[in-house]
Amino acid sequence: MRLAIFDTRSFDRRAFEEANREFGHALTFFDGRLTQQTAPLAAGSPAVCSFVNDRLDAATLELLHGGGVRLVALRSAGFNHVDLAAAERLGIAVVRVPDYSPHAVAEHAAALVLTLNRRTHRASTRVRDLNFSLEGLVGFDLHGRTVGLVGTGRIGSAAASIFRGFGCRVLAFDVAPDTHLAEALGVEYVPLESLLAQSDIVSLHVPLTPATHHLVDRAALSRMKRGVMLINTARGGLVDTAALLDALKSGQVGAAGLDVYEAEAGIFFSDLSEGILQDDVLARLLTFPNVLVTSHQAFLTREALGAIARTTLASVREFEEGRPLTHRLTSAGAARGPPRP
Repeated sequence: MRLAIFDTRSFDRRAFEEANREFGHALTFFDGRLTQQTAPLAAGSPAVCSFVNDRLDAATLELLHGGGVRLVALRSAGFNHVDLAAAERLGIAVVRVPDYSPHAVAEHAAALVLTLNRRTHRASTRVRDLNFSLEGLVGFDLHGRTVGLVGTGRIGSAAASIFRGFGCRVLAFDVAPDTHLAEALGVEYVPLESLLAQSDIVSLHVPLTPATHHLVDRAALSRMKRGVMLINTARGGLVDTAALLDALKSGQVGAAGLDVYEAEAGIFFSDLSEGILQDDVLARLLTFPNVLVTSHQAFLTREALGAIARTTLASVREFEEGRPLTHRLTSAGAARGPPRP
């Protein structure tokens, strides 16, 4: 089957081409995001594959439908960028990749914590300039610290295992507590307010929904310990960035590690080094020495890329053969809330 794959980089192409040896689909790769402007490029392809910062609103879906698209395959777990009701109205099936490598994202969250704590990014820059001073590089032992995990699905559970391995006390909040996780690792489930008040480090592992949009707002930040470290490897919209800026300036938040940003579309995954960053909020964030921003790379491991490609291509084969779609999304299911991440 012909599959048009949007918003791709060299690593995406390698992973899909390798996985496609098993499936034999006809793949066409596009660098640009899938939007209303680029949708006509998919004309003649029964299926398209999109990524997290594409824009699959009703207008884009109408154009895709007019070009013969009948399947949208998301190579992501999140689907907040898709108008599922419009897709159903048009008869377009939507599938996703619900699970690729939870360890990849959880390990990146831990990497952000360690880097911010021990200032390894700053230390590395210093020694390249032959500055071997240790001033300003004092961190703290993770052992014995309290880490609060908001969300304990597959990624949050992997993060719990990592931080317990460091000897941390792990608090958790989830709408569906995992009793096995609590028993096996000693994770303590508490109300969200208690987690925010007690945690030295707060790490977010929930999907973005209307209910979780700006979950970390001014009120939530004010309830956290002064000097808390905030980590977000989930979705940018979980955090009110303007409120975070104020909390960083006041010292209420001592450090922030962000792999996602609520206005990242059009910025992340692009090389803007020869231009001027037009996003004033992100530009301000990047001036803080206690803020570490990575461009949505938590998923970026060979294992995760391979799993994403295989799952996506398997869904396309199911559609081609008229079989039930294992990872199909529906607006009814989305209304009930997405599965835990």
